[in-house]
Amino acid sequence: MKTQHDINQKQYANKSVSYLHSQVHAQGVEFKKIINLISNKQQSRVLDLGCGGGHVSYQIAPFVESVVAYDLSLEMLETVATTAETKQIKNIVVQQGPAEKLPFADAEFDFVVSRYSAHHWQSIRQAIHEIQRVLCDGGVFILIDIIGSNRPALDTFLQTIEIVRDPSHVRDYSLAEWINLAEGADLTVELIEKQKLSLNFKAWVERMKTPSHAIHTIQYLQQSISDEVRKHFHIQEDGSFEVDVGYFVFRK
Repeated sequence: MKTQHDINQKQYANKSVSYLHSQVHAQGVEFKKIINLISNKQQSRVLDLGCGGGHVSYQIAPFVESVVAYDLSLEMLETVATTAETKQIKNIVVQQGPAEKLPFADAEFDFVVSRYSAHHWQSIRQAIHEIQRVLCDGGVFILIDIIGSNRPALDTFLQTIEIVRDPSHVRDYSLAEWINLAEGADLTVELIEKQKLSLNFKAWVERMKTPSHAIHTIQYLQQSISDEVRKHFHIQEDGSFEVDVGYFVFRK
């Protein structure tokens, strides 16, 4: 039986270099926020959950004791390990596995950071409870991800183009859904901020190696939507658009 994990691994095969060099993933105002928060605590142990190309790990490594770069994709982890060695970063280790079953002890980490990964998780509630389990008392979960909308027309459009581009997509959760998920796992919401992320259409589909028929479907949807949806996502002539991103800080 094909699982969501199987789809994830298939989708990200042969794409690790693309994600390593992706400007969307390598840059972001949130890196400074993460470093400011993490560097306040001495000798922190950090889990980079759904590390992808490893950009969070590379950024925070100089400020912490240790980083575990964790991902479902072995190919991504091989790229992270090689890149860390090239950068002479010695406090990053890699480990493979799903978000829903973390192979770590209770209270093992001071921080868990997840950036642009949660929308792929097979069971979001199970993953959030696992994050809560591996955090120490007072530990912090920092989440950055594209967020859905409580307005049905906007949400339906976003989720649809996401899964057409990338069948491993599960859901971009709304602010309200994230608050509910966190509180359901006994995590306290400390901070929520919203920011915009601009996505170049050509780079967006090339990074995922989206097939041409899927690209045409996305373009058809972009051309067929209401002015309200078009304006919200700032859809351009070439298909480039903007999405809302949430920056969350939760504490155990």
